[in-house]
Amino acid sequence: MKAIIPFKKTNAKSRLSGILSVEEREKFAMEMLKDVLKVLLEYGIDTTVISTEKLDFDLPGIEKVVDNRNLNECINDLIKKMNTPLFIVMSDIPLIQKRHLEEMVKMDKDVVIAPGRGGGTNVLFLRNPSRFRVDFYGTSFLDHIKIADSRNLSVGIYDSFFLSVDIDEVEDLAELLIHGKRLSSEYIKSVGISLRIREGRVGISRSKSRSCLNHE
Repeated sequence: MKAIIPFKKTNAKSRLSGILSVEEREKFAMEMLKDVLKVLLEYGIDTTVISTEKLDFDLPGIEKVVDNRNLNECINDLIKKMNTPLFIVMSDIPLIQKRHLEEMVKMDKDVVIAPGRGGGTNVLFLRNPSRFRVDFYGTSFLDHIKIADSRNLSVGIYDSFFLSVDIDEVEDLAELLIHGKRLSSEYIKSVGISLRIREGRVGISRSKSRSCLNHE
């Protein structure tokens, strides 16, 4: 079994620019990637990180590949001759757990999709990758169902709150602070980001390194 994780470091997570600097966003993206990699390593999956630039970390069992092509083009080129069961995992889902991977594998389907919020795809499990092609961006969840149907592949939907939480918007940081217990949640705490509850609503506040930023 194998796994692929696409990753972009330069100017990562631009929608968090209101609360994190460029350098902080890049560091935060790396910490989320490491959180995801740790879970894949715990499950014993040979993992390849496909990055737009060279990455300066080393973890046993992790292959790093530099590829600047379009995400779909890059992944489809890799999987077209691959017959080993494969996970394609986004790098910004730091709440992922080993049990999620185990449960997706146990589903008796050719293609198992863990959707993200807003119509995205956060994890794909492909029992025979060469029979499939990916189409990320936009409503990729619906697109991947259509692709599977067009190729007579059975589809399972893995419904998980934790896997649906991809960290893109400032508001998403609240979920990480509430549920996260790894590197990425510790990092955002270390730069002064914390929960703020006001009039029954949960928001985000930053208390140091930059002027206080409140997002509710």
